[in-house]
Amino acid sequence: MESLVRAVRCAEPVGGVRIVGIDGPSGSGKTTLAAGLCRALGAGLVQIDDFVSWDDLHGWWPRFERQVLDPLLAGRDARYQVRDWEGDEFGRSLKGWKTTAHAPLIVVEGVTCTRARTVGRVACAVWVEAPAATRLRRGLQRDGESHRALWQRWQAQEDAFFRADGTRDRADLIIDT
Repeated sequence: MESLVRAVRCAEPVGGVRIVGIDGPSGSGKTTLAAGLCRALGAGLVQIDDFVSWDDLHGWWPRFERQVLDPLLAGRDARYQVRDWEGDEFGRSLKGWKTTAHAPLIVVEGVTCTRARTVGRVACAVWVEAPAATRLRRGLQRDGESHRALWQRWQAQEDAFFRADGTRDRADLIIDT
């Protein structure tokens, strides 16, 4: 954690804010790492799980840019509508709203959050990785064995996205959990 904290502190702000993206495949440990970083630095947090759905790595992105990245980079709070995971786990429905106050440091955590469209907008891109079997085990511990086929399909989608996007290759820091 110390090397990550140092890297973040050294990153040049973009638009007056240091947005730190913690990216990598599901089950790799991004959420745990982001929580520790937020505690260590007193940073705000935006989670991509509030946007993404099981079958879509692309369609939610314009809403994320409009409701989170654009306002934060313009010096405003991010106000965004969140996914309805409880009422519509397998769909794309939205429910309530969240606000992340503009601050000098914001952590954005979640799958594909440092995609190519963030170049020049994110101060520090962190890639978190773990073996596929470990990630699948972690996912099934959280979601249950009934989600195995869904997790396997999701892992294939993530792998294809990350390969095509070159996400890992652009990372400022790579962490193997």
